[in-house]
Amino acid sequence: MKAVKVSEIKKDLTSKTQPELLHLCLHLAKFKKENKELLTYLLFEADDEASFIQSIKEEVDEQFSEINTSSYYFIKKSMRKILRNIKKHIRYSKNKETEVELLIYYCSKLNSFSPSISRNTALVNLYQRQLVSIRKTVSSLHEDLQYDFGLLLEELN
Repeated sequence: MKAVKVSEIKKDLTSKTQPELLHLCLHLAKFKKENKELLTYLLFEADDEASFIQSIKEEVDEQFSEINTSSYYFIKKSMRKILRNIKKHIRYSKNKETEVELLIYYCSKLNSFSPSISRNTALVNLYQRQLVSIRKTVSSLHEDLQYDFGLLLEELN
């Protein structure tokens, strides 16, 4: 089955009644975990971005505490998993400030992680790529925010 374009879906959704739309949304939520998470964000967390960011930070803290530090292989896999999870939440939010704040938090946790990431090339490269990504996103923000986030970025360097 080939998926139709978003514009066609939008046209069809405008012709649906409210109970039909409710049924479609519930069906989407039951079908896949990410759909349910996105609906949860849109319905309950989108109006309070600060608490959303705080909940993600707490989740990241928990994930960092559960990392198996027996080898750099497991550390690297865990770091990538945490980053994937953060990126997923960034996609839900679509807010550049949220993206920068979460990535800076991730980098600061990564930087202060023990054992040091400087002994592993892949982890250092992961860290450097995130710093580049943060700089790129910060450059598209308002000047005041650029300054504030720039100070945080300098601390990471």
